[in-house]
Amino acid sequence: MAKIRELDMENVETLCDVGKALSSPVRVEILKLLYSDNMIIGEIAKALDIPQSSAAFHLKLLEKADLIRMEEQPGSRGTMKVCSRKFDFVNMCLLRRNLDVNEIVSVEMPIGSYTGCKVHPTCGLYSPEGVIGMEDTEYSFYDPEKIRAGLFWTSAGYVEYKFANAVPKNRYAKSLSLSMEICSEAPGYREDWKSDITVWINGVDCGTWTCPGDFGSRRGRLNPAVWPDGSTQYGMLMTWEILGDGCFINGSKAAEATLEDLFLMEKPYIDVRIGNKEDARYIGGFNLFGKSFGNYEQDIVMSVEY
Repeated sequence: MAKIRELDMENVETLCDVGKALSSPVRVEILKLLYSDNMIIGEIAKALDIPQSSAAFHLKLLEKADLIRMEEQPGSRGTMKVCSRKFDFVNMCLLRRNLDVNEIVSVEMPIGSYTGCKVHPTCGLYSPEGVIGMEDTEYSFYDPEKIRAGLFWTSAGYVEYKFANAVPKNRYAKSLSLSMEICSEAPGYREDWKSDITVWINGVDCGTWTCPGDFGSRRGRLNPAVWPDGSTQYGMLMTWEILGDGCFINGSKAAEATLEDLFLMEKPYIDVRIGNKEDARYIGGFNLFGKSFGNYEQDIVMSVEY
Protein backbone atom coordinates (compact mmCIF):
# COMPACT_ATOMS: atom_id res chain seq x y z
CA MET A 1 0.00 0.00 0.00
CA ALA A 2 1.35 3.41 -0.96
CA LYS A 3 2.33 5.71 1.92
CA ILE A 4 1.03 9.22 1.29
CA ARG A 5 1.74 12.46 3.11
CA GLU A 6 -0.70 15.35 2.82
CA LEU A 7 0.45 18.96 3.21
CA ASP A 8 -1.47 22.21 2.95
CA MET A 9 -0.93 25.95 3.36
CA GLU A 10 -1.72 25.74 7.09
CA ASN A 11 1.47 23.71 7.68
CA VAL A 12 3.81 26.60 6.82
CA GLU A 13 6.91 25.40 8.68
CA THR A 14 6.54 21.82 7.48
CA LEU A 15 5.90 22.95 3.92
CA CYS A 16 9.11 25.00 4.00
CA ASP A 17 11.11 22.10 5.47
CA VAL A 18 9.93 19.77 2.70
CA GLY A 19 10.64 22.38 0.04
CA LYS A 20 14.15 22.91 1.39
CA ALA A 21 14.78 19.17 1.60
CA LEU A 22 13.77 18.66 -2.04
CA SER A 23 15.71 21.68 -3.34
CA SER A 24 19.00 19.79 -3.61
CA PRO A 25 19.77 17.26 -6.40
CA VAL A 26 21.91 15.32 -3.90
CA ARG A 27 18.99 14.90 -1.51
CA VAL A 28 16.74 13.81 -4.38
CA GLU A 29 19.35 11.18 -5.28
CA ILE A 30 19.37 9.98 -1.66
CA LEU A 31 15.61 9.46 -1.82
CA LYS A 32 16.10 7.47 -5.01
CA LEU A 33 18.70 5.27 -3.29
CA LEU A 34 16.29 4.61 -0.43
CA TYR A 35 13.47 3.64 -2.78
CA SER A 36 13.98 -0.08 -2.33
CA ASP A 37 16.75 -0.49 0.26
CA ASN A 38 17.57 0.76 3.73
CA MET A 39 21.13 2.09 3.90
CA ILE A 40 23.59 3.40 6.46
CA ILE A 41 25.31 6.76 6.08
CA GLY A 42 28.58 5.28 4.85
CA GLU A 43 26.82 3.32 2.09
CA ILE A 44 25.00 6.43 0.92
CA ALA A 45 28.21 8.47 0.90
CA LYS A 46 29.99 5.79 -1.14
CA ALA A 47 27.12 5.42 -3.63
CA LEU A 48 27.05 9.18 -4.28
CA ASP A 49 30.84 9.66 -4.02
CA ILE A 50 30.54 12.35 -1.34
CA PRO A 51 32.15 12.68 2.12
CA GLN A 52 30.27 11.04 5.01
CA SER A 53 29.97 14.44 6.68
CA SER A 54 28.15 15.78 3.61
CA ALA A 55 25.88 12.73 3.50
CA ALA A 56 25.06 13.21 7.19
CA PHE A 57 24.20 16.88 6.55
CA HIS A 58 21.81 16.05 3.72
CA LEU A 59 20.22 13.22 5.69
CA LYS A 60 19.61 15.53 8.64
CA LEU A 61 17.60 17.90 6.42
CA LEU A 62 15.58 15.01 4.96
CA GLU A 63 14.88 13.74 8.47
CA LYS A 64 13.79 17.20 9.66
CA ALA A 65 11.33 17.31 6.75
CA ASP A 66 10.04 13.89 7.92
CA LEU A 67 10.81 12.35 4.52
CA ILE A 68 13.14 9.68 5.91
CA ARG A 69 13.57 7.74 9.12
CA MET A 70 16.96 7.31 10.84
CA GLU A 71 17.22 4.59 13.47
CA GLU A 72 20.20 3.54 15.54
CA GLN A 73 21.05 -0.15 15.42
CA PRO A 74 23.98 -2.18 16.78
CA GLY A 75 26.94 -2.38 14.41
CA SER A 76 30.28 -4.15 14.33
CA ARG A 77 31.85 -1.08 15.95
CA GLY A 78 29.32 0.51 18.25
CA THR A 79 26.08 1.71 16.69
CA MET A 80 25.12 2.74 13.18
CA LYS A 81 22.24 4.79 11.79
CA VAL A 82 20.02 3.00 9.29
CA CYS A 83 18.14 5.29 6.90
CA SER A 84 14.81 4.42 5.29
CA ARG A 85 12.26 6.30 3.16
CA LYS A 86 8.94 7.13 4.90
CA PHE A 87 6.63 8.10 2.02
CA ASP A 88 5.88 7.19 -1.58
CA PHE A 89 3.94 10.37 -2.35
CA VAL A 90 3.88 13.89 -0.95
CA ASN A 91 0.74 15.80 -1.92
CA MET A 92 0.87 19.56 -1.48
CA CYS A 93 -2.34 21.58 -1.56
CA LEU A 94 -1.48 25.21 -2.31
CA LEU A 95 -5.04 26.48 -1.93
CA ARG A 96 -5.74 28.69 1.02
CA ARG A 97 -8.40 27.26 3.31
CA ASN A 98 -11.46 29.45 3.82
CA LEU A 99 -11.61 29.92 7.59
CA ASP A 100 -15.29 30.87 7.36
CA VAL A 101 -16.29 27.46 5.99
CA ASN A 102 -16.44 24.42 8.26
CA GLU A 103 -15.65 20.90 7.12
CA ILE A 104 -17.21 17.59 8.16
CA VAL A 105 -15.76 14.10 8.44
CA SER A 106 -18.20 11.19 8.74
CA VAL A 107 -17.65 7.55 9.66
CA GLU A 108 -20.31 4.84 9.29
CA MET A 109 -19.74 1.99 11.72
CA PRO A 110 -21.18 -1.47 10.92
CA ILE A 111 -23.25 -2.86 13.79
CA GLY A 112 -21.00 -5.90 14.13
CA SER A 113 -17.75 -3.92 14.39
CA TYR A 114 -17.99 -3.42 18.14
CA THR A 115 -14.88 -3.67 20.32
CA GLY A 116 -16.57 -4.72 23.54
CA CYS A 117 -19.95 -5.54 25.04
CA LYS A 118 -21.85 -6.75 28.10
CA VAL A 119 -25.05 -8.60 27.25
CA HIS A 120 -27.90 -10.37 29.04
CA PRO A 121 -30.62 -12.66 27.66
CA THR A 122 -32.68 -11.95 25.70
CA CYS A 123 -29.74 -11.21 23.39
CA GLY A 124 -28.38 -12.10 20.00
CA LEU A 125 -26.91 -11.15 16.64
CA TYR A 126 -28.47 -11.51 13.21
CA SER A 127 -27.08 -11.05 9.73
CA PRO A 128 -29.06 -10.89 6.46
CA GLU A 129 -28.30 -14.62 6.10
CA GLY A 130 -29.54 -15.64 9.56
CA VAL A 131 -28.58 -15.94 13.22
CA ILE A 132 -24.91 -15.66 14.23
CA GLY A 133 -23.99 -18.31 16.77
CA MET A 134 -26.90 -18.99 19.09
CA GLU A 135 -29.42 -16.62 20.64
CA ASP A 136 -29.18 -15.88 24.37
CA THR A 137 -25.55 -17.09 24.57
CA GLU A 138 -22.87 -14.58 25.51
CA TYR A 139 -20.06 -16.41 23.70
CA SER A 140 -21.78 -15.85 20.35
CA PHE A 141 -20.96 -12.15 20.65
CA TYR A 142 -17.27 -13.04 20.26
CA ASP A 143 -17.77 -15.21 17.19
CA PRO A 144 -15.63 -13.88 14.28
CA GLU A 145 -18.82 -13.86 12.19
CA LYS A 146 -20.11 -11.00 14.36
CA ILE A 147 -18.66 -8.57 11.82
CA ARG A 148 -21.56 -9.46 9.48
CA ALA A 149 -24.25 -8.56 12.03
CA GLY A 150 -26.97 -6.16 10.96
CA LEU A 151 -28.98 -6.45 14.18
CA PHE A 152 -27.70 -6.48 17.79
CA TRP A 153 -29.97 -6.90 20.78
CA THR A 154 -29.66 -7.35 24.53
CA SER A 155 -32.04 -6.93 27.47
CA ALA A 156 -29.43 -4.97 29.46
CA GLY A 157 -25.77 -3.99 29.37
CA TYR A 158 -23.89 -2.11 26.68
CA VAL A 159 -21.96 -2.25 23.44
CA GLU A 160 -18.81 -0.25 22.61
CA TYR A 161 -17.33 1.00 19.34
CA LYS A 162 -14.12 2.82 18.46
CA PHE A 163 -14.53 5.28 15.59
CA ALA A 164 -11.46 6.46 13.70
CA ASN A 165 -10.75 10.08 14.59
CA ALA A 166 -10.12 11.61 11.16
CA VAL A 167 -10.10 15.26 12.29
CA PRO A 168 -6.76 16.80 11.17
CA LYS A 169 -4.34 17.32 14.03
CA ASN A 170 -4.18 21.08 13.51
CA ARG A 171 -7.97 21.53 13.65
CA TYR A 172 -10.54 21.63 16.44
CA ALA A 173 -13.93 19.96 16.53
CA LYS A 174 -16.94 22.28 16.68
CA SER A 175 -19.67 19.66 16.93
CA LEU A 176 -20.11 15.90 17.03
CA SER A 177 -23.22 13.95 16.13
CA LEU A 178 -24.02 10.26 16.49
CA SER A 179 -26.98 8.83 14.59
CA MET A 180 -28.48 5.34 14.95
CA GLU A 181 -31.72 3.37 14.58
CA ILE A 182 -32.50 1.97 18.02
CA CYS A 183 -35.33 0.78 20.27
CA SER A 184 -35.94 -1.18 23.50
CA GLU A 185 -35.61 -4.97 23.80
CA ALA A 186 -38.41 -7.13 25.19
CA PRO A 187 -38.95 -10.87 24.66
CA GLY A 188 -40.59 -11.05 21.23
CA TYR A 189 -41.66 -7.44 21.11
CA ARG A 190 -43.75 -5.06 23.21
CA GLU A 191 -44.80 -1.62 22.04
CA ASP A 192 -44.94 -0.14 25.57
CA TRP A 193 -41.58 -1.45 26.86
CA LYS A 194 -39.58 1.54 28.15
CA SER A 195 -35.81 1.65 28.24
CA ASP A 196 -33.42 4.38 29.41
CA ILE A 197 -30.70 4.29 26.76
CA THR A 198 -27.52 6.28 27.43
CA VAL A 199 -24.63 7.22 25.16
CA TRP A 200 -21.14 7.78 26.54
CA ILE A 201 -18.41 9.31 24.36
CA ASN A 202 -14.83 8.98 25.56
CA GLY A 203 -16.29 7.94 28.91
CA VAL A 204 -18.45 11.06 29.25
CA ASP A 205 -22.21 10.73 29.80
CA CYS A 206 -23.80 12.48 26.81
CA GLY A 207 -27.42 12.02 27.75
CA THR A 208 -30.13 9.43 28.28
CA TRP A 209 -33.16 8.88 26.06
CA THR A 210 -36.18 6.94 27.25
CA CYS A 211 -37.33 4.76 24.38
CA PRO A 212 -41.09 4.12 24.59
CA GLY A 213 -41.06 0.56 23.32
CA ASP A 214 -39.82 -2.42 21.35
CA PHE A 215 -41.56 -2.09 18.01
CA GLY A 216 -42.81 -5.17 16.21
CA SER A 217 -46.46 -4.69 15.19
CA ARG A 218 -45.43 -4.35 11.54
CA ARG A 219 -42.37 -5.47 9.57
CA GLY A 220 -39.38 -3.23 9.20
CA ARG A 221 -38.99 -1.83 5.70
CA LEU A 222 -35.53 -3.35 5.17
CA ASN A 223 -35.76 -6.60 7.11
CA PRO A 224 -34.58 -9.67 5.16
CA ALA A 225 -36.98 -12.56 4.63
CA VAL A 226 -35.09 -14.72 7.16
CA TRP A 227 -36.03 -12.36 10.02
CA PRO A 228 -39.25 -13.70 11.57
CA ASP A 229 -42.51 -11.89 12.28
CA GLY A 230 -43.39 -11.64 15.96
CA SER A 231 -39.95 -10.19 16.79
CA THR A 232 -38.56 -6.65 16.98
CA GLN A 233 -38.95 -5.06 13.54
CA TYR A 234 -37.67 -1.51 13.57
CA GLY A 235 -36.46 1.33 15.75
CA MET A 236 -36.46 5.09 15.92
CA LEU A 237 -33.77 7.20 14.25
CA MET A 238 -32.07 9.03 17.11
CA THR A 239 -29.23 11.55 17.04
CA TRP A 240 -27.01 12.54 19.94
CA GLU A 241 -25.31 15.89 19.25
CA ILE A 242 -22.54 17.34 21.39
CA LEU A 243 -21.88 21.07 21.08
CA GLY A 244 -20.09 23.78 22.98
CA ASP A 245 -23.08 24.33 25.24
CA GLY A 246 -24.17 20.78 26.03
CA CYS A 247 -25.52 17.50 24.68
CA PHE A 248 -28.76 17.23 22.72
CA ILE A 249 -30.90 14.26 21.69
CA ASN A 250 -32.95 14.94 18.56
CA GLY A 251 -32.66 18.64 19.35
CA SER A 252 -33.62 18.53 23.06
CA LYS A 253 -30.96 19.21 25.69
CA ALA A 254 -30.08 16.03 27.55
CA ALA A 255 -26.81 16.65 29.43
CA GLU A 256 -24.47 19.47 30.44
CA ALA A 257 -21.26 17.91 29.11
CA THR A 258 -19.69 19.93 26.30
CA LEU A 259 -17.48 19.12 23.34
CA GLU A 260 -14.47 20.33 25.32
CA ASP A 261 -15.14 17.69 27.99
CA LEU A 262 -14.63 14.91 25.43
CA PHE A 263 -10.93 15.72 24.75
CA LEU A 264 -11.43 14.49 21.19
CA MET A 265 -7.97 15.33 19.88
CA GLU A 266 -6.05 13.31 22.48
CA LYS A 267 -6.55 9.92 20.77
CA PRO A 268 -6.64 8.57 17.19
CA TYR A 269 -10.09 7.12 17.91
CA ILE A 270 -13.36 8.20 19.53
CA ASP A 271 -14.82 5.70 21.99
CA VAL A 272 -18.61 5.27 21.99
CA ARG A 273 -20.64 3.23 24.47
CA ILE A 274 -24.37 2.62 24.06
CA GLY A 275 -26.41 0.95 26.79
CA ASN A 276 -28.39 0.98 30.03
CA LYS A 277 -26.95 2.35 33.24
CA GLU A 278 -27.00 -0.23 36.02
CA ASP A 279 -29.13 2.13 38.15
CA ALA A 280 -31.43 3.30 35.34
CA ARG A 281 -35.15 3.56 36.14
CA TYR A 282 -36.06 1.57 33.03
CA ILE A 283 -33.56 -1.14 32.17
CA GLY A 284 -35.29 -2.28 29.03
CA GLY A 285 -32.30 -3.19 26.90
CA PHE A 286 -31.87 -2.09 23.29
CA ASN A 287 -31.88 -3.19 19.66
CA LEU A 288 -29.40 -1.64 17.22
CA PHE A 289 -30.28 -1.82 13.52
CA GLY A 290 -27.78 -1.77 10.66
CA LYS A 291 -28.46 -0.79 7.07
CA SER A 292 -29.96 -4.22 6.25
CA PHE A 293 -32.56 -4.16 9.05
CA GLY A 294 -35.26 -1.84 10.34
CA ASN A 295 -36.50 1.24 8.49
CA TYR A 296 -33.37 3.31 7.84
CA GLU A 297 -30.62 2.27 5.43
CA GLN A 298 -27.68 3.20 7.62
CA ASP A 299 -25.38 1.79 10.29
CA ILE A 300 -24.18 3.93 13.22
CA VAL A 301 -23.02 7.25 11.75
CA MET A 302 -20.65 9.65 13.51
CA SER A 303 -20.03 13.09 12.01
CA VAL A 304 -17.57 15.64 13.36
CA GLU A 305 -17.64 19.23 12.18
CA TYR A 306 -14.38 21.15 12.42
